[in-house]
Amino acid sequence: MKKMYQEFKEFAFKGDLVSLAVAFVMAAAFGAVIKALVEFVVMPIVGIIFGEPTFDNLTLTINDSVIAYGSFLTAAVVFLATALGVFLFIVKPYKAFQAARPGEEEEEEAPAEPSEDIKLLMEIRDALSK
Repeated sequence: MKKMYQEFKEFAFKGDLVSLAVAFVMAAAFGAVIKALVEFVVMPIVGIIFGEPTFDNLTLTINDSVIAYGSFLTAAVVFLATALGVFLFIVKPYKAFQAARPGEEEEEEAPAEPSEDIKLLMEIRDALSK
């Protein structure tokens, strides 16, 4: 039981998992900010241009079926604004930060030292080629 607890503790508090949890919470908060931006800034501008603050009232009625394509258009606008916000406020600054970090280039690993068997085979090869 103690071993299982230790394994769970290592898993739960591993740096990657904690970083992932923090990223998830930050993404949820960022999503709320973008939603507010779209709802209170972008959609009122849409209302100025198109006469209504959302597209939710746009419907198509065929027989007794109502197709609310306006709700889809509103959701698409929210998605595009969220994607644009993530790109402008997270992806671009992160790429700029990565490019600006001096001395952080990935170093290529030196080839591993050949094993004794390989060294012996190389000597035999060299001796035969003479």
